[in-house]
Amino acid sequence: MDQPRHVPVLLGRVLELFAPALAGKPAVVVDTTLGMGGHSDALLSAHPELTLVGLDRDPQAIEMAGKRLAHHGDRVHLVNVTYDHIAEAVRDLGFKTVDGVLMDLGVSSLQLDEEERGFAYSKDAPLDMRMSKGTGMTAADVLNTYSHGDLARVLSTYGEERFAGKIASAVLREREKEPFTSSGRLVELLYAVVPAASRRTGGHPAKRTFQALRIEVNGELESLRLALPAALGVLGVGGRIVVESYQSLEDRMVKHAFAELAKSKTPPGLPVELPGHGPEIKLLTKGAELASEQEIEDNPRAAPVRLRAAERIGDPR
Repeated sequence: MDQPRHVPVLLGRVLELFAPALAGKPAVVVDTTLGMGGHSDALLSAHPELTLVGLDRDPQAIEMAGKRLAHHGDRVHLVNVTYDHIAEAVRDLGFKTVDGVLMDLGVSSLQLDEEERGFAYSKDAPLDMRMSKGTGMTAADVLNTYSHGDLARVLSTYGEERFAGKIASAVLREREKEPFTSSGRLVELLYAVVPAASRRTGGHPAKRTFQALRIEVNGELESLRLALPAALGVLGVGGRIVVESYQSLEDRMVKHAFAELAKSKTPPGLPVELPGHGPEIKLLTKGAELASEQEIEDNPRAAPVRLRAAERIGDPR
């Protein structure tokens, strides 16, 4: 087997967090963002009685991870869906609840490393950015067809870009001359529009715009909004969920979803917890955990990660 091109982010910590829910028993974990299968392979190797359900919207990821995980035999079930379909995938495989859910959000190493996918602003490539190749609109479609207001909204909301209005104006001007097709031309525009002073403190001028376009093209935040309650809903009592986010919008959604279920619904002032009103989950991390300097040195893609984890302690059903 070829050596995998990527290193799973925070692999040791992920294994540590899942171990109490999986060790020494038949258990089921759903890797909702299978990618190249690095986390899944390690979990299956660590727990010989584990069954793994791997989800990914990218057929290429399913194919490549399937080859990597083939030596685990019939303990592996791979499903080509977006992670907001976790409940249906689990049910269709005959499981009522699961013991673990892993969500490693954002763009995968497979997608970043393939230049023709257009995710990386460091390489000139077609403006595609679709996680499922061949379906839906591309980043070029967004740039060439959105109104000024819609484009500025996408850049501001999903990229937290301060210069969203200026960038949108420049895009509309340039697309009148010629439609956008390649990332190189967009990067040139962003270097011209984003002030140099901002670049010194805010990083590469294309970072926020590319993030915003990727999120818009793939409907990422809407999928995550639906996926979080669905994932928590299939988790059995004692089961654990681990989420790795790579930008503040995702992490904020995870934080709020966890906080809502971690608090009591008993009216304040009552001396005892009302039945069925207690917290549904227990937080396993204090805030969001970050990668260590050593981890970032070994795997630069770990630099922006924010990890949160929780354990199901109450049954909402």
